[in-house]
Amino acid sequence: MSQAHIAPLRARSETEAARFPALLARAEHLAGTVLLGEHGRRRPGMGDDFWQYRPVQAGDELRQIDWRRSARSDAQFLRQREWQIAQSVTLWVDGAASMRFSSDPLIPEKADRARLLALAAAILLNRAGERIGLSGSGVPPRRGEAQIQRLAQALTLDRDEDYGAPETAGMPSHGRAVFLSDFLGDLDPVKGALTAAADRGVQGILMQVLDPAEESFPYRGRTIFESMGGTLAHETLKASELRDRYLARLAERKDELARLCAATGWRYGQHHTNQSAQSALLWLYNAIDGGRGR
Repeated sequence: MSQAHIAPLRARSETEAARFPALLARAEHLAGTVLLGEHGRRRPGMGDDFWQYRPVQAGDELRQIDWRRSARSDAQFLRQREWQIAQSVTLWVDGAASMRFSSDPLIPEKADRARLLALAAAILLNRAGERIGLSGSGVPPRRGEAQIQRLAQALTLDRDEDYGAPETAGMPSHGRAVFLSDFLGDLDPVKGALTAAADRGVQGILMQVLDPAEESFPYRGRTIFESMGGTLAHETLKASELRDRYLARLAERKDELARLCAATGWRYGQHHTNQSAQSALLWLYNAIDGGRGR
């Protein structure tokens, strides 16, 4: 490799490496702001640790009744144990060029917000005893702080193509998955990935991350639209005349994503980069939790 090629490659590597500690620190901070309640992800199940008593309901078996606790009141109670079966949650975060768009210096890039949400969710899942991995990156699901460091490092890598496609490599069967992207490219790879995941019993969340300008289309007059990778460009003298058609196509894209998720048993969510990262993280975490134990 020539020196002309080595220099930009080294600069890019240094830039990506510099993001690693900052992303990890911000994700730790964001995860710390989310209150998950007294029990976090605790659920009734096949574990050994006592969790709580609950009143007997229709369909409960007599052998499940805790007679000592029930003797202290007029009602009958069951003794529930905490669910202790760890699940594997596989993340896919779009690192393509389209995710590096931001319409305002005060608004984070879509890639930055997607990476932050993914890593903060991974931190919370790790604390809850789950295994977390990153698809297509050679980081299979594991637990522990070292795994969080591996995820943070892998998440800083950018890709050259304009639009990304979800990867299902290394996704364990009957686990959970989270895909974060703007999903503005070709939908066929998304359909293929969700279908392949559903065939392996994987359920998950598809979160579409958009810049507010992509939602409102505030452009007027002469405008040159160019893809972040520089491979696509379109110039118009009357950008405002494109607004209605653009918004209609965006609405169609959202509807198609929602239908695709419904057909495969996934959940669809949206997030705009000018909105609260904390609210998005809480929704994302609860969405993951909602599928546990199915």
